[in-house]
Amino acid sequence: MTGVRIAGVGLTHFGNHPERTGRDLFAEASEHAFADSGVSHDDIEALYYGNFMGELAEHQGHQGPLMAEAAGVRAPATRYESACASSGVAIRQAVKDVRNGEADALLVGGAERMNNLGTAGTTEALAIAADDLYEVRAGMTFPGAYALMARAYFEQYGGSREDLAHIAVKNHEHALPNEHAQFQNEISVEQALDAPMIAEPLGLFDACPITDGASAVVLISDEYAEEHGLDAPVSITGTGQGGDRMALQGRDYLARSPAAEEAAEEAYAEAGIDAGDVDVAEVHDCFTIAEVLALEALDFYAPGEGIGAARRGETTRDGERPVNLSGGLKAKGHPVGATGTSQLVEMTRILRGDHPNSDAVPDAKTGVTHNAGGTVASATVHVLEVQE
Repeated sequence: MTGVRIAGVGLTHFGNHPERTGRDLFAEASEHAFADSGVSHDDIEALYYGNFMGELAEHQGHQGPLMAEAAGVRAPATRYESACASSGVAIRQAVKDVRNGEADALLVGGAERMNNLGTAGTTEALAIAADDLYEVRAGMTFPGAYALMARAYFEQYGGSREDLAHIAVKNHEHALPNEHAQFQNEISVEQALDAPMIAEPLGLFDACPITDGASAVVLISDEYAEEHGLDAPVSITGTGQGGDRMALQGRDYLARSPAAEEAAEEAYAEAGIDAGDVDVAEVHDCFTIAEVLALEALDFYAPGEGIGAARRGETTRDGERPVNLSGGLKAKGHPVGATGTSQLVEMTRILRGDHPNSDAVPDAKTGVTHNAGGTVASATVHVLEVQE
């Protein structure tokens, strides 16, 4: 099987763009990715596109060919939907197809338009990623669901709201130099603890924002890179996907995410690494407690030990294994269909040395991205490595 290289990456600014359409956002991200890649539009053999709520936000289904047109690509196009892991799943399928020799050059990405729905409308739209029969009709929202997970974690392992506040502070600090981030402002632990409560024990600063944005990557085979003389130093060497029951009441665990554990185990095995080999990570911190669950699912920490990582300074830019140098979903933003691919964009730039926070990990060779859907009923993990 051939190796899979990341030839080019592109992002829009993540933020409030209610006047822009999803196709407009994806056109911009794709344009940046092509400019970064050296790959011709004509060489793209397919588009793999992630989107979650297009029917609700823009009254638009069948988005694959629409986005191919926006990107200037004449090739088969497929939309992937797995809630907030939509473009993470798209990446996984694209990697498998390049590896298997079915394609040499693919465009992969995602986009989401959310702010035009307003806070109430977006909350309602996001809720369809939960179990409608057993959760949504009972009044469940995702802040409420993650609050239940946080309370279960505190009860089983300990921890406090202050531990979570340190995660928010860290990720806001990481976002400061990131030109694509929605929030480029510092916050303090005191501000996080004093913010309005949204679902006990989670306050306003424990939650990611409502975000519009798009992301794109161009993937190529080793053979294509060699034939066209392209400098594409970062490869995707491992990919994994896991799943869990949809409704929380059907889960074996609330304070763990088995879907992400399965995805990590598979990705590590494919790449031939273990957690100790990872230099830097981008994880799905839709809420601060989600970062804790991700750290433990990725085997960076044993169950119950990840809660204090940010407070201890271990996951900060100066720590032994920085996490979410982009600012994460918490501060960079979370346009749900675009998030999985955006993590690969950030990680590629970090490993190449052209990210504003690359100086935090100048010798990094191995990075991991972790993308979760809903309350981690679905999850993907990808291993990225610099090729010598």
